[in-house]
Amino acid sequence: MRIVLASKSPRRKELLSNLGLKFEVIESGIEEYSNEKHPSKYVMDLSFHKAMAVAKKLNEEAVVIGADTVVVVDDKVLEKPKDREEAYTMLKSLQGRFHTVYTGITVVRAQDFKYVRDFEETKVWIKKLEDEEIFNYIDTGECYDKAGAYAIQGFGALIVEKIEGDYFNVVGLPISKLFDILKREFGIRLL
Repeated sequence: MRIVLASKSPRRKELLSNLGLKFEVIESGIEEYSNEKHPSKYVMDLSFHKAMAVAKKLNEEAVVIGADTVVVVDDKVLEKPKDREEAYTMLKSLQGRFHTVYTGITVVRAQDFKYVRDFEETKVWIKKLEDEEIFNYIDTGECYDKAGAYAIQGFGALIVEKIEGDYFNVVGLPISKLFDILKREFGIRLL
């Protein structure tokens, strides 16, 4: 069966490639907006809209995977920083405590639009940092296209002290949950 990733995220693409999975990428092109207030519902809603937008473009046997990730601290959703100042503010607010990373995932079968959506949450602790360290991290450039302004799989590994939960969720795609959904709901076995 054809597998399509409805995401332009290089991290999600890399995670699926690391599994040896044959898939293609088709970006949804949707505006990322949701009226949902709770982070778990917010990311599931966005993942659903991404996956469904791509599924509607296909007229053959295929499953489409959509995902969306946000960082939440003090009930505030942090998406991707717009500039250096916003990245600094985000990283400053995350340091020395836990925050939560939510990823919503939706899998849609294109021929009949059967879908399953779910989410994963992971707690992440960013260590206390000096301002110079925060700015040096920002200067790596990897913070700008990442929710919460850090990438755990890059230089961000230097600032993450510990996590509770699924590491791959923090990267942007809860692989174990995806494996279960594909197997249980769509009969696609990755192992």
